[in-house]
Amino acid sequence: MFTLSSSQARRLLAALVAFHILVIAASNYLVQLPFTLFGWHTTWGAFSFPFIFLATDLTVRLFGKEPARAIVARVMLPALVISYAVSVIFPRGGFAGFEGLGEWNLFVARIALASFMAYVLGQLLDIHVFDRLRRLRFWWVAPAVSTLFGNLADTFAFFSIAFHNSPDPFMAANWPEIAWVDYVIKLSVSLLFFLPLYGLLLGWLSRRLVRLTGQRDLAPGLPAQKAR
Repeated sequence: MFTLSSSQARRLLAALVAFHILVIAASNYLVQLPFTLFGWHTTWGAFSFPFIFLATDLTVRLFGKEPARAIVARVMLPALVISYAVSVIFPRGGFAGFEGLGEWNLFVARIALASFMAYVLGQLLDIHVFDRLRRLRFWWVAPAVSTLFGNLADTFAFFSIAFHNSPDPFMAANWPEIAWVDYVIKLSVSLLFFLPLYGLLLGWLSRRLVRLTGQRDLAPGLPAQKAR
């Protein structure tokens, strides 16, 4: 792991917290936009949320699990508020104005709570699994396995809490199918596109941090880099 100064750590933490909140806001909007893929129901949110797991895994790899947990702790409350606001302002993906924020919406609050619980559960499981596997010989094992379990927990926690016996008849009837298809898409996107991107970003960030700190603590399986 790389050790940063207190000011560097604060800037990194602030940037990653902002990134998590941005992806959560985008995903809470996109999850309201269902579409059919090869005859299966899914949502566009399946393509955006894997970015969070990419950022979390890189954080654990380079700096350890405690900074990653600190990010989750700082994101939890804003994620809950933003999830509620996005769902009220953009019901079913359409802009409804800001007036709805003045009235309590139990259905939307349930979706926001589901997003909150899914985020916390999925991220903490991802961090735990990744940290256990990060010292293995091959760098790709930890992000692949942690993504598999983290996305599984996140996806089914969200859809079961938000839509089981929901007043929305379509989601109440189809959420298990949508959850499975979302999970398969998230996993496919993560393993086919985000895992190679993870490797590229890990190498690039490691080289930058070697030059910045003079430390050398790269992932197993990656070539060592010299400080320049």
